[in-house]
Amino acid sequence: MLSDALRSELADELARAETDRVAVGPLVERYPGIDVVDAYEIQLLNIQRRLRSGAKVVGHKVGLSSLAMQQMMGVDEPDYGHLLADMEVFEDVPVDTSRFLLPRVEVEVGFVLGEDLPGEDCTEADVLAATVAYAPAIELIDSRITDWKIGLADTISDNASSAGWVLGKQRIAPGDIDITAIDAVLTRNGEVVAEGRSDAVLGDPLIAVAWLARKVAGFGVRLKAGDIVLPGSCTRAIDARPGDAFLAEFTGLGSVRLDFA
Repeated sequence: MLSDALRSELADELARAETDRVAVGPLVERYPGIDVVDAYEIQLLNIQRRLRSGAKVVGHKVGLSSLAMQQMMGVDEPDYGHLLADMEVFEDVPVDTSRFLLPRVEVEVGFVLGEDLPGEDCTEADVLAATVAYAPAIELIDSRITDWKIGLADTISDNASSAGWVLGKQRIAPGDIDITAIDAVLTRNGEVVAEGRSDAVLGDPLIAVAWLARKVAGFGVRLKAGDIVLPGSCTRAIDARPGDAFLAEFTGLGSVRLDFA
């Protein structure tokens, strides 16, 4: 494990990389002893920094929620990051690509919570009962690590590589759709670039959200009414370039778009 002073130094380094848009070398290569606890503490240091500057946590995201991604990273559970209000992007406002290093988009079924979730004992039934609606979503991801050459501790330290999020207008009550059988198609400039289904997320996105509630409880965090939760991507991540127009369409759940300038 790293010292508190080194954790703080690495948090500062990642914060500068995001602000200056100059990537840093992989932490796992420079500090082979870094572990998951170090990484979450580094992430929290930067979240706390942003909160002191007036930012607000509005939800969380789950990463590494597919078996393929877990195998690639050599882990047996997902990871998580924070969603802040100032990270929200909008369907009708093109994203300035120059604000990011190597931005990508992921297609997700978003959860909107209507009630607080339990912590360490949270179950899938608790998540279902607390969810007021599902929504079509795109997560904008980016890495402050050079060329996306990330290990597990890199992405966790870097707020699970999260950079932005947008929800489409549609809201569907949980009782009106099967959360495990939502097909998703992503087009870029009218061309299909990715397809997937909601059960790519741990077999059931409810499992991912319940895991998240239990995991963050260990860091003194609770998922609350009004929070947005992104449980993981239905598809592979797709690079976003200036001028790209993305449209994600979901069976029974509507669509969401995100444009880049």
